[in-house]
Parts: sequence; C-alpha cells; structure tokens
Amino acid sequence: MSNVVQAQTFSKVVNTPGVKDLLSKVADNIVIPIIGFMFLIAFFMFVYGIFGMISSADDSDKRENGKRSIIWGVVGMTIMLSAFGIVRVIANTVGVPDPFL
Repeated sequence: MSNVVQAQTFSKVVNTPGVKDLLSKVADNIVIPIIGFMFLIAFFMFVYGIFGMISSADDSDKRENGKRSIIWGVVGMTIMLSAFGIVRVIANTVGVPDPFL
C-alpha cells in the first residue's frame, strides 16, 4: 500500500476560525499599535524640526539640524503609511477582516 501525502491549500489553513482569529488579534493588538506609535514618533520629529528652524533663524547649524529633522520625519511618516498599506493588502489577501475598521 502506498502512502500519499497531500498538503493543505493556503486558503484552507487561513479560513479555519482559530488561525483567522489569531491573525486578526495579532494585527489589532501588536502590528497596528506599533506602526501607529512609530508614525507618532516620526510626526513629532517633523514638528521638532519645524520649531527648530523657526526658533533659530539666525544660527545656520541649528537650521541645518532642523532641516534634517524635517526630512527624516517625512521619511519616517512615509514609511509608516506604506507599512499601513502593506498590512492592509496582506490582510485582504489572506482574508482577515480589515484591521483598520
């Protein structure tokens, strides 16, 4: 007698209630708060750079530091918005309920 092994399809594994609930809880309780916190840090970096440029209009070194803070704040916010989009695409692809609703 020959043994036959068959792998389960990805959709069959993900559509089981335990896996879907686990993925939903991980997205809701871990991934989304971390991304939101990192976005908040990038936003504060951006605001700090703006205040640094405005408050030290006469000092060129502090203006350059403010410019760098603004640039890195914008880069950080862009990365975090992209991460939100990637998480949403993955959640919709896998079939997990939308984590942003």
